[in-house]
Amino acid sequence: MDSTPEDYELNGELRLDSPGSPDPSPLRGGRNRPINVNHYANKKSVAESMLDVALLMANASQLKAVIDQGPSFSFFLPMVVLISISLVLQICVGVLLIFLVRYDLNNPAKHARLDFLNNLATGLVFIIVVVNVFITAFGVQKPVLDLAPRQ
Repeated sequence: MDSTPEDYELNGELRLDSPGSPDPSPLRGGRNRPINVNHYANKKSVAESMLDVALLMANASQLKAVIDQGPSFSFFLPMVVLISISLVLQICVGVLLIFLVRYDLNNPAKHARLDFLNNLATGLVFIIVVVNVFITAFGVQKPVLDLAPRQ
């Protein structure tokens, strides 16, 4: 049931005449061919990149709000440092995802490198989440002044 690299077509799909290939009966969703793992991984990386861009924009907006509040904000320096760390890590993950998309998953010679890069990206994303939890905990909004007259 194990398939070799020779059992795959150039597009990454398993040849139907190879020993480990599925029978020609429809698989899932009425499709007559197996899922292209490389195509699936590329779509997943693109979706992660879009989420990374959304978080990047949110952090840029938070950095602007903190800088607008100025050094009088009680957590000014920690917030600038945390947001900057988050932004740098997000850029690193974005570049890493570009490299992950460019590699062919169907080439067994590259599996070790892809596994390492995927684990690295996952670890960096975890660190980004932790940093952003602290950013949210410190908050970037000025406290609302009590406008009601005191008696």
